[in-house]
Amino acid sequence: MRKTLLFICFLFVSVFVFGQDEISVSGKVTDSDGLGIPGASIVIEGTTTGTITDMDGNYNLSVPPDATLTFSFVGLQSQIVPVDGRSVINVQMTESTVDLEEVVVVGYGEMKVKDLTSSITTIKSDDLAKTPTGQAMQAMQGKVAGMQVVSSGAPGDAPTIRVRGIGSYPGQGNESPLYVVDGMFFDNIDFLNSSDITSISVLKDASAAAIYGVRAANGVVLIETKSGSYNKEAEITYDGYYGVQVAQDILKMANAEQFTTMAMESGSAADAQYIQNAMQRYGRSRINPNVPDVNTDWYDEILRPGAIQNHSVGVSGGGENTTYSLGANYFAQEGILDMKNDYERFNLRSKIDYRATDRLTVGANVIFSNSTKYMQDGAAWFEAYYAVPVMPVYDEQNEAAWPDKFASAQTLGYRGGKNPFTAMTYSNNRDKLRKTMASFYAELDIIPDMLSFKTTYNHDFTSSEKREVRLPYYLTENAQRENSSVAKTAANWSNQSWDNVLTFQQDFGPHDLTVMVGTSYRDESYQGLWATGLDFPVDQEQAWYLNQSETKPENSVNDNGLRQYGMSYFGRISYNYNNRYLLYGTMRADGSSKYQETWGYFPTIGAGWVVSEESFMDDVSFINYLKIRGSWGELGNDKIQASDGARTTSVINTAINDNLVAGTIASSTYSELEWELTEEINVGVTSRFLNSNLSVEADYYIRDTKNAAIYVNIPSVGQTVLRNVGVIRNSGFELALNYRNSISDDLSYSVGANLSTLENEVRDLYGQPYIDGGSAEFRQRSIVGEPLLAFFGHEVTGVFQNEEQIANSGLTEQFIDESGIEPGDFIYKDQNGDNVIDDKDRVVLGSYFPSFMYGANLGINYRNFDFSLSLTGQTGNKILNRKRGEIIWTNDGNMDADLAINRWHGEGTSNKYPSSAGLRKGYNQKMSDYFVEDGSFFRIQNVQLGYTFDTENWLGGQLPGARIYVTAERPLTVFDYNGFNPEVSDGIDRQTYPIPAVYTVGLNLKF
Repeated sequence: MRKTLLFICFLFVSVFVFGQDEISVSGKVTDSDGLGIPGASIVIEGTTTGTITDMDGNYNLSVPPDATLTFSFVGLQSQIVPVDGRSVINVQMTESTVDLEEVVVVGYGEMKVKDLTSSITTIKSDDLAKTPTGQAMQAMQGKVAGMQVVSSGAPGDAPTIRVRGIGSYPGQGNESPLYVVDGMFFDNIDFLNSSDITSISVLKDASAAAIYGVRAANGVVLIETKSGSYNKEAEITYDGYYGVQVAQDILKMANAEQFTTMAMESGSAADAQYIQNAMQRYGRSRINPNVPDVNTDWYDEILRPGAIQNHSVGVSGGGENTTYSLGANYFAQEGILDMKNDYERFNLRSKIDYRATDRLTVGANVIFSNSTKYMQDGAAWFEAYYAVPVMPVYDEQNEAAWPDKFASAQTLGYRGGKNPFTAMTYSNNRDKLRKTMASFYAELDIIPDMLSFKTTYNHDFTSSEKREVRLPYYLTENAQRENSSVAKTAANWSNQSWDNVLTFQQDFGPHDLTVMVGTSYRDESYQGLWATGLDFPVDQEQAWYLNQSETKPENSVNDNGLRQYGMSYFGRISYNYNNRYLLYGTMRADGSSKYQETWGYFPTIGAGWVVSEESFMDDVSFINYLKIRGSWGELGNDKIQASDGARTTSVINTAINDNLVAGTIASSTYSELEWELTEEINVGVTSRFLNSNLSVEADYYIRDTKNAAIYVNIPSVGQTVLRNVGVIRNSGFELALNYRNSISDDLSYSVGANLSTLENEVRDLYGQPYIDGGSAEFRQRSIVGEPLLAFFGHEVTGVFQNEEQIANSGLTEQFIDESGIEPGDFIYKDQNGDNVIDDKDRVVLGSYFPSFMYGANLGINYRNFDFSLSLTGQTGNKILNRKRGEIIWTNDGNMDADLAINRWHGEGTSNKYPSSAGLRKGYNQKMSDYFVEDGSFFRIQNVQLGYTFDTENWLGGQLPGARIYVTAERPLTVFDYNGFNPEVSDGIDRQTYPIPAVYTVGLNLKF
């Protein structure tokens, strides 16, 4: 069939393209990996004359010497190339940006980029594949203006995704966007592999997302998986890489000498004695006899390089009536924590479309995912931070220890064991997850090219088997686990939906109208069962079952279940007049069994004006396309609970007939909740300049959540309850620029950048002055006019250097004496000037929301080589370094080296950190900006260098197309924060899994 089509095309060219002045032009059309593209179209501009490439991407065409050729292929950016008398023209096509004529996925349909009035960003598979990760959304970091991706270093853990800030009160699992995979709704896509994805589209504004109604308030992420193509021979691909993960920016802790110095300066007789005990037990250092002969770097002991690998095989193609795409993927990742801490996943996928008749097409899409994750024991990071460096990992003198001779700090006098290896060795946390996503559809062209109807059934079934095992051990009296325990959880989720969509599309001269109406029914259920057993045989994993346990506490067995269902009606109208004036509107009515208020209504409207189509722009040659667009819409968030509160009973005493009588009173704080409603206004510009080589997208938005569920104080009962009475605003500006150019047939390049601002603001708290969050020791506070859960405490202006400075500080003598202030203590700012430091002097210290995010990319293609570089960063966010703050409860542990080196230890030595003795005083342990640090960072996100082999000239062209590449992911991160990394999802770093750098070598094959 393909040979016949090629013959017809060449015959067509030979008949219509002729003349003495014509020349023969040949070449090869390749993708971004340098592999030939079969079926690419080459057309002489201004005519219908052209040809298509053969199976290897080669073409030949007779053209006038001054002709201009247009190269195009579905899903790739079209290129316009002048012939300029050349006989050989090679073209490389890319997917990384979306051209104006390209069709992008929108809710329940597709639209051309030039027809959009919404803010939508689409990232293609080429860019996703550059990131070595098991989480597809991790590959989006730094690529989409307005989207924050907070990485996670733990194997198998998904990153935190936020689109245009947070419009709900945090901490209730209500912040993440909606994910729609080929029409199916998900809370995350941790089961998908990047190699299975064709594109990811982020619907950022209300105009784009409102079609999804009650689930769209946090943004919508549309994922389109790979499909086959009609009339295309089978293509077999292999994509794989193998590499290593390496912990970077390892937090430097105080060594034995620094720790000993701090202990001796602390003024604590107990701490000094512990050092003496360590020298008696382990000897004295020959370098410094005043220091124990042990210098353990605990992070070095618990970290390891971790292997990472990915292998994907795919087969795709199609005949005259059928398309197919089949694939298998294996991904494995070791954690960098040296324990049973890894992730393994195996995926199978199948997508088939069958054109049953000229009017009826049916299809099925099935994805199966089977994963096993061994999770970290978070206590290991906590223990490693505070573990004293004057103690080794193992201690043969600790004869009572079993089953391993691990050292315990209690043998030196410290209160606990302070050895992270107990958590790493005697814990085993496993989660087996199986997921099946099945989708079946039928589409009928009622009136060809005008009226169509599509019905789709989706079913997502997920089962989870969790097992948490704690094995017994003994180090010392305060560092032991007497009983073994196994906790089992079996859970499954079943989500079904049935969508029906009727679409009308017709051109009436300059008028282009598309009308869509539809319904959606969903049925979601959950079942869970969990239990705990104690004292089972620990030597063999085969015995780690509940029926092997000697004891099963009655209160440890429980089960739960949930079922919710809903019905939705929706519609969309899109109108285009002469490619110049655009109107767009959607409406969705959502009915849900979750809330007492059953129905919600979510309208939106958008408009666009293509200024470049106006006659007064004809002479403005450098502007190729300019569109001004705006939209308004309402969105819903149903991730909040259905109700809150309880009926409470209080005991009171009262006088009756002069007798004191005890009794009770009952009160209710019950509150019925409903979905949150978000209203958004967005204005933007879409433009192309300099022969369409430069694209510029800009947006400004204001997003208000008008009935946010916030905690309201009930004075009569002294409790708080959630109510839909808050107002939260997110606003910001987004800009994305991309420039592409071909210098010659051998050399082309692209440069891109994006940036976004974010202002998160509490607008109304139902008359309350503030809502407290965090803990009493590390306070966060939501205040009208400030960000949600801002850090709240004292402002440090320096460190007292001498007694004279204390006397002249303005603080009252009574306060100085009561607080025990001395040189080496903090100087707090007296905000209200009352000459004492108390809670009235607390102020907002910052927010964990970044106020500015940015990303950049560079791509260069030279002959068979390709090079890409991406950068990302953010600023304006703060991190609460709770690791330092935990000294409130563990003042005999270790500390970071920066604090140990730059502590105050005499006049003029430091104006930033207190003295060793001061660290242990309550006065210096107040919540302050000493604990709240700058979370800004700059990162080289990804560097990749590839080479495509010219295999068509090897062994008669029998070898497959091949490309080899090397990748460095996150090789450099620059930041000032005193931690492993500045990416902390909620801004509170008590202990965070380090985010490693990843170095891989990979291979692409195409048969």
